[in-house]
Amino acid sequence: MTKTLLSLGHGYSAQALAARLLPEGWTILGTHRDPAQAEVLRAQGVTPLHWPIDFEEALPNVTHVLSSIRPDKDGDPVLRAGKQALQAAAPNLTWVGYLSTTGVYGDMDGGWVDETTSPDPGGIRGKMRVKAEAEWHDVTGLPLHIFRIAGIYGPGRGPFAKLRRGTARRVIKKNQVFSRAHVEDIAQVLAASMHAPNPGRVYNVCDDSPAPPQDILSYAAELLGMEPPPEVPFEEADMTPMARSFYSDSKRVRNNRIKEELGVVLKYPNYRDALKAMLEAEAT
Repeated sequence: MTKTLLSLGHGYSAQALAARLLPEGWTILGTHRDPAQAEVLRAQGVTPLHWPIDFEEALPNVTHVLSSIRPDKDGDPVLRAGKQALQAAAPNLTWVGYLSTTGVYGDMDGGWVDETTSPDPGGIRGKMRVKAEAEWHDVTGLPLHIFRIAGIYGPGRGPFAKLRRGTARRVIKKNQVFSRAHVEDIAQVLAASMHAPNPGRVYNVCDDSPAPPQDILSYAAELLGMEPPPEVPFEEADMTPMARSFYSDSKRVRNNRIKEELGVVLKYPNYRDALKAMLEAEAT
């Protein structure tokens, strides 16, 4: 049977997934907001759909759905537009994935969380994600899978550009630690779940090496043969409200479930391997 993925919000992670699925013969429909993006998607082998879409028109041949669209203060925009159509299509869907965030767990003061940890976000973005997860769970009959993803990085989203521009700063906050997820590992987790659906399951997606953010910058500078950027106390750092909000939570995220249930072997289990590979890719 032909497998068709409707990718809602076909951005960075979804494009990495598409690169894995297209060689397997999948048909992929990807939504976009920028008309100029349509040709980019076509060149990648993806059928572009301008958002907002007519769900009743888009869904008849779809077997899999992935939503990467962020919630807003009013809830999940996908479900506002397409809940009834998705519910009607549910019997014909094999797999539905919703990309959430490990931010739903809130601040653990550097402690560990896994998928059994109760969400307890302190910030508005985390609370909106918890609400959106609940809204997706409420769609009757949907073969839903929730992916709580740590800080995303990969080609084009690394520390090297800021270091070269001289704008990087090592922001120091006591006991601050983050987990991360390389985009290629996100893609392989999603693909593994699509090949072995388990509706209702929640998966944390991250690497094996939670670390303070300043460690990543220091190592990236070492790879570039540069001096580490200057340290700045968190209280004195000039940051956007969005950037500052990331520092409100400190936790380490366990990823045992993606390994034990989906058989995932991380391509980039730590930031050192990932940064080396990213720099080598730049060189070629």
